[in-house]
Amino acid sequence: MPHSQTSAPRDGVLKGRLARGASPWLLPTVATAALSLTRARKSGRWAAVAVPTTALAAGMLWFFRDPEREITQGRVISPADGVVQSIMPWKDGRTRVAIFMSPLNVHVNRAPLAGTVTSVEHVPGGFVPAFNKESENNERVVWHFDTELGDIEMIQIAGAVARRIVPYIPQGTKVEQGERIGLIRFGSRVDIYLPEGVEVAVEVGQATTAGVTRIDRD
Repeated sequence: MPHSQTSAPRDGVLKGRLARGASPWLLPTVATAALSLTRARKSGRWAAVAVPTTALAAGMLWFFRDPEREITQGRVISPADGVVQSIMPWKDGRTRVAIFMSPLNVHVNRAPLAGTVTSVEHVPGGFVPAFNKESENNERVVWHFDTELGDIEMIQIAGAVARRIVPYIPQGTKVEQGERIGLIRFGSRVDIYLPEGVEVAVEVGQATTAGVTRIDRD
């Protein structure tokens, strides 16, 4: 899956856009809402259908928004909008920062550092809620970036609703810090592993914004 993706357009090419990869969900919903609104003028039955379908279409447009961001200067920035779920020292000296994304968050993920994508691996798995411990075995896409801090690992984890992860760029792509790299449809989780010696600047329960919140401390 990841290796068949084409390179994503750079930030700023499209303004006020919706997330790439949203169309399989968004287009049928918007089309149904438009049809029901058109027919509601002549039919009370269609008017009853138009209310929920229009609300659902509006919700989809909100879920798949992809706002422009002014990227923060710093060594490591958040790859995801959400809330820091856990901060865990790893056996190899790294520190894992897990960010939980609710269905109300922006679902587009961004590169935490500038560098080269050295690996994009799709790993099949389950679909338990992303806040559950068993989510460690969920469907995921594992990213590795060659950066000025060395190898940085980032994992996009699917949740109970988010059953499709859409990488935007393939292995070998050079990315800028804060560049859009992929989408997780609906709520889920993103983990980033900070190298040994890099101090974490966020805390559990803190809200993060992709491309804006700094994850490490000088």
